[in-house]
Amino acid sequence: MGVSLPDASRIAPPDSGVRSDAVVELRDVRFAWARGAPPVIDLEQLRIDAGERVFVRGASGSGKSTLLSLVAGVVAPQVGSVRVLGKDMGALSSAQRDRFRADHIGFIFQMFNLIPYLSVLENVTLPCGFSGRRRSAAHPSAAAEAVRLLEHLDMAAADVLRRPVTELSVGQQQRVAAARALIGAPQLVIADEPTSSLDADRRRAFLDLLFRECAREEASLLFVSHDASLAPLFDRAIEFSELNRAWARPSRLPRPQEGAA
Repeated sequence: MGVSLPDASRIAPPDSGVRSDAVVELRDVRFAWARGAPPVIDLEQLRIDAGERVFVRGASGSGKSTLLSLVAGVVAPQVGSVRVLGKDMGALSSAQRDRFRADHIGFIFQMFNLIPYLSVLENVTLPCGFSGRRRSAAHPSAAAEAVRLLEHLDMAAADVLRRPVTELSVGQQQRVAAARALIGAPQLVIADEPTSSLDADRRRAFLDLLFRECAREEASLLFVSHDASLAPLFDRAIEFSELNRAWARPSRLPRPQEGAA
């Protein structure tokens, strides 16, 4: 069923009881992958408040993944300001952005980025090994918290927990990636096409867990997908082609594969 998304110019969230402090704030951001190339991101403003669930819909290759990389500090803008939890990401070194991301951001990657030689349990607990903040937030232990999250995703059987992720189906790997992103109460959860490999029942369980964990920790959620039918589940929906001015330019770069853009 198709869903009509609100006009992208409605960037400020509705007056809905969500706290007004910004978790994510982008202003006049431009980004190109190569010097002198046309930008793949040209965005005037985007704000996400504490506890807000924001859905961004866009076609493959429209720059959605690049937007998420900017918010997460994987890359820095050439022009403009990206602030996350009050930090100016452009003012941080690459190593500082890595540390900030490990402590505060849970990222569900489109290509999962699981460690192939680690088990399911080891992959899920991995963020707690990189971040003392997330390790201390995982109660009563990182392993116990991982099992709790995996139980909601039908992935907590003892033989599954010990299984290398290379032996999992694509849908199972996607669920492991989701549990890894949620462990340790990140303040911002970023999800890049996180339901693309899930059937209807598992997609429902995944979304239930995602929303419940974000609500429990008052975390903000930035969720991108091409599936407009998910939009009504969120506090706010944005059509990315209307938000990203670079996508409307005739001189834009040829459409890259979405996993790289």
